[in-house]
Amino acid sequence: MKARMLSVRRSKREKVVRLRLQAEADGARRVARRLHAIQLNLDGHNGPEIARILSVHRANVSLWLRHWEDHGLEGLLEGQRSGRPAELDALQEERLSAIVRAGSQEYGFHSGVWTAPMIGEVIRQEFGVHYHPGHVRKLLHALGFSVQRPKKLLARADPKAQERWIRHTYPALKKKPVSKARS
Repeated sequence: MKARMLSVRRSKREKVVRLRLQAEADGARRVARRLHAIQLNLDGHNGPEIARILSVHRANVSLWLRHWEDHGLEGLLEGQRSGRPAELDALQEERLSAIVRAGSQEYGFHSGVWTAPMIGEVIRQEFGVHYHPGHVRKLLHALGFSVQRPKKLLARADPKAQERWIRHTYPALKKKPVSKARS
């Protein structure tokens, strides 16, 4: 297999060096490393040598060189990582937001507080899509909702008795350090 060796005009090589330095200054280390690989190849190093110098796998070097040949600088830049496509479209997300805002009891649940598994069930029933509860939380956050934790209050508690217990009774119950007498 023949080694991939790039060749460009001197001005283009100088541009690669400038771009690499700029990428390092901007904190784009991955792009800077790719540009460094191109620079090393233009200096006469082959793929395995570049991989050793940059401490990367040689398959990555080969991929970077091919991207440079096929797409130029654009092939080395960080692209948008698409990830898995969303299963709910914008209209469905809007409808889900309206359901969540209306409340869980309005939807037919007995609890007055939404939980991620409950909303996951709503999504499955309404849109035919299964979401893991962990992803439901991310989806809700993206829709502008935040986690709400209910406060635990006693329904028929006497506030004065609670205050008295917190100020007087509870401190008396707490363990006190045993003082050790010095001999």
